[in-house]
Amino acid sequence: MIKKLSLVSLFTLLPASFYFAQTTVFAYLKDAEGKPVERAEVDLKGNDNDVTADKIGYFQLVDLQPGHYQLVISKPNYETKVMEFDVASEEKRKDLGVVTLYSTLTNADQGLAIIDSDEDDDNSSSSGSQSSTVGLLQSSMDVFSRIAAFDLGFYWFRPRGIDGRTGESMLNGVSMVKSDNGNVDFSNWGGLNEITRYPEISSNHSPSEYAFGGNSSVVYKNTRASEYRKGFQFTQSLTNRNYRNRTSLRYSSGMSKSGWAFTAMGARRWAEEGIQEGTFYDAYGAYLGIEKKFNDKHTMTLNLIGAPYRRSTASPSTQEVYDYRGVHYNSYWGWQDGEKRSERVRRGFQPLFQLQDFWKINKNSNLWTSASYQFGKDKGSRLDWNGVSNPSPAYYRNLPSYYVNSIIYNSTNNTLDPALYTTLTDAYNTSLQSWQNGDPNVTQLNWGQIYANNQKADAVDQAEMGRLYGISGKRSKIYLVDDVSDDKIFNAATHYTYNFNDRTKFILNVSYQNYRSELYREVKDLLGGEYAINVDPFKESAKPGSTGFYNTLDPNIQLREGDRMTYNYILRRQEAKVNPGLKLSTGNFDIFVSALAGYSSSNREGLFKHYLYENSYGKTKDYNFWNYGLKGQIVYRINGRNFLVYNGAVFNQAPFLEDLFINPRVNGLVNPNIRSTVYTANDLSYVMNTPFIKIRATAFLVDTENETNVQRFFADGIQLNNTNPDGTVSQVQSAFVTQVMSNVEKRNMGAELGVDVKILPTLSVQGLASYGQYTYRNNPDVFLVSDASGSNVASFGKAYIKNYKQGGTPQEAFSLGLRYNSPKYWWIGANWNYLDNNYLDPAPALRTENFVQNPYSSTPYIDLTNEQVRDLLKPTKLPSAFFFNANVGKSFVFGKYYVLLTASVNNILDNKRYITGGFEQTRETKAPDYALDYNSPAPSFGPKYWYTQGRSYFINLQFRF
Repeated sequence: MIKKLSLVSLFTLLPASFYFAQTTVFAYLKDAEGKPVERAEVDLKGNDNDVTADKIGYFQLVDLQPGHYQLVISKPNYETKVMEFDVASEEKRKDLGVVTLYSTLTNADQGLAIIDSDEDDDNSSSSGSQSSTVGLLQSSMDVFSRIAAFDLGFYWFRPRGIDGRTGESMLNGVSMVKSDNGNVDFSNWGGLNEITRYPEISSNHSPSEYAFGGNSSVVYKNTRASEYRKGFQFTQSLTNRNYRNRTSLRYSSGMSKSGWAFTAMGARRWAEEGIQEGTFYDAYGAYLGIEKKFNDKHTMTLNLIGAPYRRSTASPSTQEVYDYRGVHYNSYWGWQDGEKRSERVRRGFQPLFQLQDFWKINKNSNLWTSASYQFGKDKGSRLDWNGVSNPSPAYYRNLPSYYVNSIIYNSTNNTLDPALYTTLTDAYNTSLQSWQNGDPNVTQLNWGQIYANNQKADAVDQAEMGRLYGISGKRSKIYLVDDVSDDKIFNAATHYTYNFNDRTKFILNVSYQNYRSELYREVKDLLGGEYAINVDPFKESAKPGSTGFYNTLDPNIQLREGDRMTYNYILRRQEAKVNPGLKLSTGNFDIFVSALAGYSSSNREGLFKHYLYENSYGKTKDYNFWNYGLKGQIVYRINGRNFLVYNGAVFNQAPFLEDLFINPRVNGLVNPNIRSTVYTANDLSYVMNTPFIKIRATAFLVDTENETNVQRFFADGIQLNNTNPDGTVSQVQSAFVTQVMSNVEKRNMGAELGVDVKILPTLSVQGLASYGQYTYRNNPDVFLVSDASGSNVASFGKAYIKNYKQGGTPQEAFSLGLRYNSPKYWWIGANWNYLDNNYLDPAPALRTENFVQNPYSSTPYIDLTNEQVRDLLKPTKLPSAFFFNANVGKSFVFGKYYVLLTASVNNILDNKRYITGGFEQTRETKAPDYALDYNSPAPSFGPKYWYTQGRSYFINLQFRF
């Protein structure tokens, strides 16, 4: 009696290695009910030996040489299966058993191959290599990861609370992580879903064959032209999210007899207005892949990717604003000539050119080599102003609360006379009525007024400009600027594997990145005026008697559109990494050990000489960091269906450029106490994989040390020293500051459970539970630097945030859903999701002794009690929420044509109370002033939030021909 055997192999995929003997490999394809699956396509990667299953689901591959192989099995209405196997030199025939294919989009068994084997479940020590090479591959997601990504991810759930900057995203062998902030700009290949859809994933901190990675997964994508389905694929999508429409067309030639393959794709996503008010979206994507197979041992690919885009963004707001205008309110736009115009528009085009070489050196070893070059600009517009107040309608002085809080403030200080009370009351009533009625001249940007003010001949201002700088004309006091990053990124990497035998393999990854980014601000639109000036409007408070020039090397401060202003500098970083690994199987164990040695060198070069900073101009010294790491994975096969999996990691990560330099826009200062961040991560999982029950239960613990956090904001009452030109020292109470929190320690611990149970062959129940405790473990050091203090770094001591909750994600999540898959190739599913224990990150400057210290007596404020301080600084907990999602689909086959129609709805009950994120404002940094605002009916400086979008839908039509 043949037993069904489901084997877990958490090893990532390999190219085939060819030897000299010849073997026939065969298997049978069946569906979940045991019925044969006929006419499925069976593609052997890297080989022309592709076949089609016959009427009983049988297929065979002949004349295979010894080595390691990967199969892709696909058929319309069924999920694509990816499986790997080994061929030993002494084998003449190899039976892969029965491979089970599941109906399309069940999402229950993606990537799972169930194998019938002649060997007993417990006989894992036998000589066959199937014990560790066929099963649930890293390219598939278990039920927990799938629900977390596709259902809870829509509500900003982040598994284990881990920052995405600790992960690795790779495209065609090279890292796409940017050195400035550690993030990945997915817009660089936006819209190319059908090209980049099926990555290989090493989840969380588990080791990967392709890179050492971090704590939040290694995602590896390859875009080889020959690996896409031959023919055309057209896709049309409709949605009400960030964009409204998506259209794409892909064509693949397949591999020709002469060894050439081509794949091309174009896509567009657009919306005149998204779900948020005043937002639009217009993005294109293009891909061209060319592959040349010289022989069975040597293949090269060229990939060209470009995705120009233009889109506007939405603002965060205080609760007061949302109460007036609803959760879709956006302060970044206003009416101009009957059309909505946004000040915040992102535009970018940074194309990628990638060349990859695949070489089978000999029967045991393979070498993949990649080279990549990316260049182009990313621009983000915003309003800037000089000599006038902030024009944003949501600026605190433009809201009704400003007048209420002015009454409270003057009453507290005994300065509220009847005339002032009447004035403030009338102003409040007028403002309140405008906001409640939605007067666009008040609640949105008033473009008409901005233009009128800039075009008006201001005699006083003109005389002042003439007297101070000898310039004339109508000065724009409010204007649009672009913050530009002009990147040039070169990557080279090599991936080498050596198979000692069919159970032991050595891996070596070597990578190099050269990152150069020039960052500057330029005038985009003068909005009716004739020029803007490149002078700091706060120069008299920052440095009395100074010129205030942002660039003292250029005496021309009268700027036109396209001129650079405020800042201009270059960030550079070179980084090299060596990542050896060893995988072996012995007895009931699969073991994977991966190591890291890395070196990075970073610097800043200032192109402007700022009037406040001597170190603003020229190149800094190189800041060098060595990094090391070790990861390990042990899989213990209890039997063919039950497994224990341990993952452990300890490594350090060099600071990214934005963490290294305090305020690179205007100086070359480096963060105090800057060090590499150290991570220690462990998890232990129990995994069950059967055709009808799948379970993953995991406990995890992740510790972070020496982390650096940088924030920039305007603060009052900060008490920073300023050195005047005559050498005297004065104190400044208000300024734009850069806050550095160093030596941060965090702990992320908890448990995860994912369950998938087939009640019937066509009906399954899926569930997820995640419970976490993500906290700060210490009281980090806080430093502040401002324009008012020149190059002085002020120490604010400790931020007392130990045991505070980390922000940015719910720390508890639950999901329960049903999926029905009809034999007639349609499906329907629905799930319930619950999210709780979501917090805002604590603002460090508010948790220092400076907050309670009277600057005049250097003692705590007399009337301030410990209970009051605890109330003022208690963690900001966000509301819990639950949501219902549903999806449905149907596929059709008409001869050679395949049609797939799917639809999904998220947040069916239109819950708009859920806050996806936000931040505490650090405007008032002294307890008495903070308390006045905090206890106000509508705080001016309360937290700013982003709310969930409400009910959304996505409809997708796919047509293959």
